[in-house]
Amino acid sequence: MPCQHTSRAAADRRYAAPGPSSDGLDRWVSVGGVFPVGGVGVMLLLIGGAALVCWLLALALRPRLGWLTAGAIAGFVWSVAVIASITLIPANGAPGIVPAEGRLTTCSWDIGGPAPDGFWIVGGGQRTLNAVVFVPAGALLVLALARWPRVAVVGVPVGLALLAAYSVGIELTQLALARIDRSCDVTDVVDNVTGAVIGVGVGLVLALVLRPWRQRPGTA
Repeated sequence: MPCQHTSRAAADRRYAAPGPSSDGLDRWVSVGGVFPVGGVGVMLLLIGGAALVCWLLALALRPRLGWLTAGAIAGFVWSVAVIASITLIPANGAPGIVPAEGRLTTCSWDIGGPAPDGFWIVGGGQRTLNAVVFVPAGALLVLALARWPRVAVVGVPVGLALLAAYSVGIELTQLALARIDRSCDVTDVVDNVTGAVIGVGVGLVLALVLRPWRQRPGTA
């Protein structure tokens, strides 16, 4: 889930180090250890680093594709990197050791159930933010392919399916890695895909306005 920073099922638990007994250590072995990084600063650092790399990518593609298509491709890559940064990095710093008994074993299928408030950096409800974070990826996907209309007819649906698979992969990762202090929820996938679909709609409108298929290499 892109913006949630505390697992719902574990919201009423606090993490504590195991006791000295061997039984206690055995209970922790499956999810023991400390996640080495976390916090908003780390997220912003990764996002900034990805932005620099994608800017260089846009510069490299510009002579052949023009600024619009090159920027859209680089922007799409950056948006995907941003999603990974805000979903797979612990929001409140390294959470430390997560007890095995506090780890969810399955994804929540309570579609549309209660959701916490959004990520504190950006106000708003959790579900709204889960959708919004995928909108740029959907829009930039269309703009990145619009230069080649025949390719876009196939590429946009395929890309949308891959974004949905990306969301599923994030949720499964959150389920498997309890130590990143996230939880798996099918509602998040629904919201992510909804955001991506909205983004595709926005991208189609922008493509009709900007008409990248008419632009020459080296132009804006």
